[in-house]
Amino acid sequence: MLCLDMRLMQRLRGERTVVIDDESTKDKDRDRSKSVCVTSFRSKPPRDVGAFKLFHRRASSAISTASDLISRRGVFSRRYYGSVEQLQQPEVDGQEHCRRFRIENGDSPGEKDEMFGSPSTPVLENPEYQTRWYFKYFLGKLHQNYVGLDNDKSPFFLSIVLNEDTNTCVPLCRAILFKKTGTQKISLPISQQKVLTVKQILSNFPNIDKIDKGPKEIFSPDIQKDLLLLEEQEGSVNFKFGVIYMKQGQNSDDEILSNEYGSYRFEQFLSLLGDKIKLKGWDKYRGGLDIKGDMTGKFSVYTIYEGHEIMFHVSTLLPYSRDNRQQVERKRHIGNDIVNIVFIDGEWESSETAHSQFNPTCIKSQFTHIFAVVTMDNDSQYRLSVFSDESVPLFGPGLPCPPIFNDPYLFREFLLVKLINGEKATFETPTFARKRQRTLDMLIKDLYSEHMIDGRMAMLNRRAFSDVLADTPRHSRLKEDSRQIEFVRIGQALKLEAIVRGDAPTSLASASCSTGTVFKKSPWEANCFYPVFPVQSIICADSWGDNRLVIGTEEGVYVVTDGSFHRLIFDKTLQVRQLSVVEPHGIFLMRGGHSNKEGKIYVFRLSQIEELAEAKSRLDVKEHRLEKTRGTNLYSLSRPGGSKLRMCVVIGKKLQMFQWKHSAAWTAWCPSSDTDTVEGFTFLWEISLNETPTMVTILDSGWSPSSPTHGDTLVCVGYKNHWDIVNGRSGLAQHLHTVESAKANLVAALDLYEDQEVQLLLCYNHTCHFQKINEASASNTNFDFHWNSVPSDVVCAFPYLIAFTQNSMEIRLIVNGNLIHTMTMPKLQLIASKNDIFFATTAPEFFPNKTDRLLVDVRQQDFQKHSPPGSPNASPEIKPLRIYRIPIHSLHRNDQCVSNCSPPTWKSTESKLTVPGEPRVSRSATSSPIPPKGKILQGTIK
Repeated sequence: MLCLDMRLMQRLRGERTVVIDDESTKDKDRDRSKSVCVTSFRSKPPRDVGAFKLFHRRASSAISTASDLISRRGVFSRRYYGSVEQLQQPEVDGQEHCRRFRIENGDSPGEKDEMFGSPSTPVLENPEYQTRWYFKYFLGKLHQNYVGLDNDKSPFFLSIVLNEDTNTCVPLCRAILFKKTGTQKISLPISQQKVLTVKQILSNFPNIDKIDKGPKEIFSPDIQKDLLLLEEQEGSVNFKFGVIYMKQGQNSDDEILSNEYGSYRFEQFLSLLGDKIKLKGWDKYRGGLDIKGDMTGKFSVYTIYEGHEIMFHVSTLLPYSRDNRQQVERKRHIGNDIVNIVFIDGEWESSETAHSQFNPTCIKSQFTHIFAVVTMDNDSQYRLSVFSDESVPLFGPGLPCPPIFNDPYLFREFLLVKLINGEKATFETPTFARKRQRTLDMLIKDLYSEHMIDGRMAMLNRRAFSDVLADTPRHSRLKEDSRQIEFVRIGQALKLEAIVRGDAPTSLASASCSTGTVFKKSPWEANCFYPVFPVQSIICADSWGDNRLVIGTEEGVYVVTDGSFHRLIFDKTLQVRQLSVVEPHGIFLMRGGHSNKEGKIYVFRLSQIEELAEAKSRLDVKEHRLEKTRGTNLYSLSRPGGSKLRMCVVIGKKLQMFQWKHSAAWTAWCPSSDTDTVEGFTFLWEISLNETPTMVTILDSGWSPSSPTHGDTLVCVGYKNHWDIVNGRSGLAQHLHTVESAKANLVAALDLYEDQEVQLLLCYNHTCHFQKINEASASNTNFDFHWNSVPSDVVCAFPYLIAFTQNSMEIRLIVNGNLIHTMTMPKLQLIASKNDIFFATTAPEFFPNKTDRLLVDVRQQDFQKHSPPGSPNASPEIKPLRIYRIPIHSLHRNDQCVSNCSPPTWKSTESKLTVPGEPRVSRSATSSPIPPKGKILQGTIK
């Protein structure tokens, strides 16, 4: 759970609002409903938060999607992705036209406070080699395509492929749904006992589980070219960015574009961006420049970043005319670039002055949405600020504070990632989204008409709606085999053609040689914590300190030490189903019992667990059983580090609330006096519900003294298909959100702070939904995003959300839901996420021999030390269960490796896990009320 400092609101009350006059925005402003100039908040700002929000709504008659997103995800957006400020611009032709920009300059409250440390490693959002599924998984392989109509009578195309990950042998069914609103993708596990049908696959897509008429299969191999064209509408794989040279004191585009040559500093910056290439005869991506007659200049700057070809439109390299003050030829390219870099050159007392004086409207363009302003000082340090049109959704990475880069190559990587992510985000603005939707709608309707009427589709109705995908009619085996061979041949030819022309969404291309090679460590890169765990099935677990795990299995409860040994502390007679290590209070909790009716809560001191000489059985722990908890289904704890530790226990249709009598501060000051176990919990209240809960999350409602629920204990309760908020003091329940789907699979309810109030991230099926608990209106689904696979667990580690399925790990940004990375692993399971993230899987096998034998302390067997089974390769049928750790500080900080040396690594096309190469840095204590940097937002264990 995240705590938002009150200083944020104090700063926002004095914050300026951006109003920029730009005659080039007439069409855009006409699309917005009565966009008005927003007055400054400095004039008598309201004092309380509620009035402040009302004042802001009245001051602005129209809030764009991005602005609304900022208001809904305050702690994640305002603190890291800039704020909207007011820039003055003189009237043009006696008229004012409002255009607002979001400014990232290292001065936003989040950048200054650095609540989570420095920004995360710059990573590409929605990388094409992971989002372009049709090219990667379908094209050139045998797959099936269908065409049909949804409930709104709009045509759609469905592609399905059954394949197996070559690195992990995980069988998967991948499906893509092409609609006019865009593509939707899902990944489903394949069961050997049950065969998937088209109807079952369609039911997993939102709002398409009920259709009047089933889709028909398309057998023509030419459909592959059409579907590849639909996928390419998501955006270009290659990019063109403008680079503008601007001198100190220049304030109009005529002056700026009239700079015939750049300075030595500017030439240094260009050489950092990429290679200077000769345009005539250029055979790679040209970015709209002339490569035959030098009509757009003789030279340009070009580079490749992670498979993306980038052509820079450099203002000083484009044709210059002494007789044309407007430099139309330069404007023709610079003005049509979505993203422009502005290099400001001059002698400044402070580089910050140049950034603060820059006004993006001095370069008039209806097309440019993002300006990246760069300055360079005498010490070759680069400073960066980013101006984005307010309609552009938030994108990363967030700028450091201050936004100064000492290493030029790290600055280059940060800048390129920021620019690429910015252009992708711009395509989600209303202007571009409407154009893309119109294009998709036209293409899909044309393809629907073609494939439903074409005479070649005589076999279109051969298979019924519910036929099994993998079946092939026996009577036409030979004909079917020849069709499949031709289908694959044409697909492979299309794939090769895309690769040759440079439009392939792949990351295999190497970077530009002139920039050197930067080896960076991915933030989510996992280290091996324990190579061979003896039990294949893990039920529950929790971390203990920096180097231990407590793991509950069918065989008992183990304490596992990082890479050293494991020992049994409770035998299988307890049948532990849930456990928690509460270090601030020095206690250990677990829920045990052979069934829910026999479930009980047990309380131990951590010191008692340390001193256990032999494994305890069910008969040995009777005195540690908490009263009133017989029949416990599950329990949930309040946020670690709070003033009081609370535990909500679910017994059938009842909720019980307990509270620990000592605070964490008291335990820290008087550790020898705090020896309580079951007697340390005080029973507070009990509430009867109408249904049996499937999950509970305790919410801390003490964030605002003016809140009507101040001092109450609120609990988010999840049922079969909806969530409620239950007030423990009044016993009243408030409906929160209902899953509108025939099949509801509730996954988690993660509590987030925003503007001093709780916001919940509700995860169900493929969906993540943001919901404020005090919203009286209906749930707003405009900010929902969808996973590619239905997760079993979701973890929030700012700025990422990580979803775990039984065979994949999917990482997205919480601020916009954009995909960052996907890893495929067999028998994957999240086991703990209180601090570092621990997960178990049966792959890969890359460990050196010295780790094959670890000490195992089984003290109930005459205190002898044994080693686990020999080599895991001895029994190929049973693969060893390995435990990995993702350090939480790696996800929060900008830790980059600039070295040619790296520890032994398991490499695959989708993931990278490494063996720990050096000791981890120990965590330090903090007295700040803000949660430590290593804390993760947690939901409940189901």
